[in-house]
Formats: sequence, C-alpha cells, structure tokens
Amino acid sequence: MSKLDLSRDFIPVKIAVLTISDTRSLSDDKSGDLLAAKLTEAGHILVKREITQDDVDKITKNVTVSILDTNIDVVISTGGTGLTGRDVTPEAFRSVFDKEIEGFGEMFRYLSFQKIGTSTLQSRAVAGVAGGTYLFALPGSPSACRDAWDDLLVHQLDYRHRPCNFVEIMPRLLEAGVASR
Repeated sequence: MSKLDLSRDFIPVKIAVLTISDTRSLSDDKSGDLLAAKLTEAGHILVKREITQDDVDKITKNVTVSILDTNIDVVISTGGTGLTGRDVTPEAFRSVFDKEIEGFGEMFRYLSFQKIGTSTLQSRAVAGVAGGTYLFALPGSPSACRDAWDDLLVHQLDYRHRPCNFVEIMPRLLEAGVASR
C-alpha cells in the first residue's frame, strides 16, 4: 500500500497552471484558483498561471513554451477535455508528448466513476511527458480538479510517496531516446 516516507525530505516542484477556456478570465477561474491553492498548500511552487483559448495551436504553443522553460517541471491544465467541437486539449497535449502516461487517464476515470458514475465517460483527461516536463490535462470543473489533485497528483508529485512517485524519476526523464529541453 502507498504511504509517505517521512524520513525523506519534501522536494517542491515548479508548476504552471493553464486554464483552457474561451469564456474564463483569471478573475472567475474557479478551477485554476483551486489548483493554484492546492499546489501551494502542498508546498509546491506556482511558477505561471495563464488562460488560453480552446484552440489547438494556441494550447500547443503555450504548452511548448512551458516545456522549454527550465523553471517549469509540471504543467497542469484545466478545461477542454470534453467531447464538444471546441474541446481540443487532449489533441494539443498529445501532439507534444514524448510519452503518454496512459494510467493517469484510466485512474482518473476510475476514481471519477465512483463519484459521478457513467458520466465520467465524457472525460478525456490525459497525461504525458515532453522534454522532461510532466503534462496533465484535467477537466474544467472544480470538483474534477479537486479529485485529480487530492486522489492522484498530490501523491505522485510528492517525493516522499512510496513505493514510487513522479518526482524521483524526474532526473531520468531526459535519458537517451526522449526529447530534451
């Protein structure tokens, strides 16, 4: 079973929060606010917070800029993961992935199913790695962001989490065969 190994020091991760929306602004972005609060409460560093329109090219450009920024370890986006015509976040993220973390979307939907039942089928949450940066695309609802953070990300972005976590393998993400920054 997973647990925290308190003999290990916490290592803060540098995170960018990206809200994908044609209608939100920083003043009414509840999901972005929630993620920013959760990650800073956990001890991580909020490096950047932005809103980007539901447009593949704009999302891809913003994510690529974050991947190239050596001051960003993780990008967490919220919004644009549904089924409508403007929901293009998974396509944008997948276009830059070096590797997809399939288990993230699977686990998110499993946990979500326990709360919202079959409605979780409408979520296309995805995660991957590109240029040594972790990328997570979450749905736009605050409850989905809370669930993703509280049930998955807070654990995997904590170096003390055992038996393994994303932080401890960060130095190895740029090994041969994976694109570099």
